Amino acid sequence: MFIRDKSSIEPVEWGNGLSYRMLVENDRMGFTLCHTVVKAGTKSKLEYRRHLEACYCISGSGRVEAADGSAGQDVRPGVLYALDQHDAHYLIADPHCDMELISVFNPPLRGDERHNLDSTGFSHY
Repeated sequence: MFIRDKSSIEPVEWGNGLSYRMLVENDRMGFTLCHTVVKAGTKSKLEYRRHLEACYCISGSGRVEAADGSAGQDVRPGVLYALDQHDAHYLIADPHCDMELISVFNPPLRGDERHNLDSTGFSHY
């Protein structure tokens, strides 16, 4: 057993917010667990080509939309969305406050990954 306090973790600036990588590949748990902060008013073009991701909203609100516009869902506390097909998507935080998510990745992240949101395509890792 081990215990980790969020206050002891250096957050990663992932592109439009902060990611506290609570569990990473070196922890040998088989998945990554993050406390993800999405900055208010941001829109991120994201894709995980090597990872599946599930996100559970714990505060704030926003929206997740499929890259092709075929599906969208409001995100608020108590809502989970899962990217089970390596889905390219837009993650949009409402303008009035940050959105906070608990994110799970499989396979696990190394822990230092960052998005490149300046590219013309969907940022991926």
